[in-house]
Amino acid sequence: MASSRLLCLISVMLLCISALQASAAVTERAERRQAAREVRQETRQDARQIKQDCRHADMQSNAGCRQDKRHTKQQGRERARDLKY
Repeated sequence: MASSRLLCLISVMLLCISALQASAAVTERAERRQAAREVRQETRQDARQIKQDCRHADMQSNAGCRQDKRHTKQQGRERARDLKY
């Protein structure tokens, strides 16, 4: 009788531990997703500013400025991917 209670108690403890570990993993993934989202948002703002500065300075054609913006956004996506995965 006592041994069955002990086994039951151990089983419950193991289930609780595994649930806590799963919860911690989910929280960590959520934090990584949030960090990646913030990087993408910052990148969008930076890319807009880069294009505006490029157009105001008349350094390149509009198409060249557009390519710079695309390149900046692609770099931001890659950084976000590195954070997320």
